[in-house]
Amino acid sequence: MSGIQEKHEQRRSDDSSYTRQTDAQPIDFSDCTHCTRYPNKWSSIREFIREPAAEFLGTMILVIFGCGGDCQVVLSSSTAVASSPKGGYLSLNLGWAIGVALGVWVCGGITGGHINPAVTLALASVRGFPWKKVPFYILAQLLGGICGAGMVYGNYFHAINLYEGGRDIRTINGTGNLFATYAADYMTPVSCFFAEFLGSAMLIITILCVTDKHNGPPPAGLVPLVLFFVILGIGLALGMETGYAVNPARDLGPRILTAMVGYGSAVFTFRNQYWLWCSILGPVLGMQIGALVYDSLIFTGSESIVNKPNAEAERKHLRGCPGQRNKIPAGVDVV
Repeated sequence: MSGIQEKHEQRRSDDSSYTRQTDAQPIDFSDCTHCTRYPNKWSSIREFIREPAAEFLGTMILVIFGCGGDCQVVLSSSTAVASSPKGGYLSLNLGWAIGVALGVWVCGGITGGHINPAVTLALASVRGFPWKKVPFYILAQLLGGICGAGMVYGNYFHAINLYEGGRDIRTINGTGNLFATYAADYMTPVSCFFAEFLGSAMLIITILCVTDKHNGPPPAGLVPLVLFFVILGIGLALGMETGYAVNPARDLGPRILTAMVGYGSAVFTFRNQYWLWCSILGPVLGMQIGALVYDSLIFTGSESIVNKPNAEAERKHLRGCPGQRNKIPAGVDVV
């Protein structure tokens, strides 16, 4: 009897200890290998929207810091807004570089940190990123650009009124170019396209380089820091003439926002639909070519279409590798 009583008391002690533990510290289901994947209803919904939501937040953060930096530097140059200017051209580039780094940090562990439709398309066409995810990523990036620009516009609304000369006055040359990109007047269409093409190619080559495990990648978690320097470098070296969009969502999202808040259709008709052939096609084509150049000359991983084995290589591998030869179904001729 005494043994039974001791076991009963021990069980009560264990139960009370468990109760005290759960009362003091809630269970973390994410660290439990045998618990349910969905501790509540929202977690089951979040699984389906987590990746697009991450791209949305990353792109929104990019635009908030980038367009916010543009607004602070330019609007503060007016004595009606600030007593002294708050920054210069370096400040503009730092704002976009910080925005890219923070945006990638937010979503990098979930999606890889695309925050750019041109990057998503390049990875899908060259690196085997699932095409079924592409529309959702691009839509999330575009919406992130719109929302980020909307937050910046709301934050600087009164300063924009003072700078433009009234709340009903909205011009591209005044403040519209603080949100979307517009080329300098002396630039020809070919020059505009080439500037965006070149900057975008440099960006994707660097992205593929720093994520290539066979080419000296940075330590885990430091890719956003590398991208900070890349964007800063592109801005300082190639950004003066077109504003270096190098990202369709970064340009089209804020451009849509400006059309909605009073800048009108001029944001789209500028230089015969400049937004389409320069700010979208330039980055998309630049990254396609840049990705092909890097994979053709440097990358050796099997996930690239450039390194896809041909029929002869597959036959030799199956015939020559004992491990693979044992997996060949009966009746299949590999000679």
